[in-house]
Amino acid sequence: MPANRIVPLVDGEAVGGGCFLLTFQHEETAREARPGQFVMIKAGVSAEPPLRRPFSILSVDAERDTFTLFVKAVGRVSGALAAMAPGDKALCLGPLGRPFTLPPDHTEALLVAGGYGIAPFRFLGVELRRAGARARLLYGGRTAADLPLLERLSGLGLDVVPVTEDGSLGERGLVTLPLEAYLDRAPGPVRLYACGPEAMMHAVARIAAARSLPAEVSLDPWMGCGIGTCLACVVRVQGEEEERWRYRCACTEGPVFDAARVVWPGEDRSRARLAAAAGGAR
Repeated sequence: MPANRIVPLVDGEAVGGGCFLLTFQHEETAREARPGQFVMIKAGVSAEPPLRRPFSILSVDAERDTFTLFVKAVGRVSGALAAMAPGDKALCLGPLGRPFTLPPDHTEALLVAGGYGIAPFRFLGVELRRAGARARLLYGGRTAADLPLLERLSGLGLDVVPVTEDGSLGERGLVTLPLEAYLDRAPGPVRLYACGPEAMMHAVARIAAARSLPAEVSLDPWMGCGIGTCLACVVRVQGEEEERWRYRCACTEGPVFDAARVVWPGEDRSRARLAAAAGGAR
């Protein structure tokens, strides 16, 4: 169960591009967390700054009772976390949110990560390997510097495909290009997972809809509390039986959502327009 905890930092490592791997120790978080879940955390135990920030859980080590976060220092809270030294303590709430759904038997998992969106996929990759599932990771960014975890993903048993927009590493172009090329020749059933910039996830959702493939996306709206109280992270989601979309809290009913149910910016998700769009996609 999620709880408010004081967690010590046991290891911190810079991985380039202002990004850090921060490993904290806490038994319950390490043992209870599932791929796709996150924590709300801030450096120190004082009241300032008042709000924590959400970070996907990159990995867990149940033997050491630790969990690791992938943090990019871009603001006050993330910068303070990056500046922590081993032994320093942080206030942490978690694990939080809805995790990913593992694919059925004999279904290949295709993971599509854009830049910082790689954060939940190392954890998911480990779980897929344990489940004996086939998995391929498409790891995209603008340049090679946007793929700082590439080498660390090599031992997970995934087929890792690096993609950069400028061609400085791996395939050249948007990460959705090799995704579509692979789907054109995929030998069996697949399930898509995406995390990264909103435009990229929207593109993956469109590809999945056009091919009638199941897909999950991990959304990243601004969060204030992490427990559904502040309503800062609401997103528009179409219900299974509802005619109109409804607001849902990404922190409690996500951050992982069925891509087909998300109402992306600019979309009209009335039933009539959904049916027309599905027909046009084919």
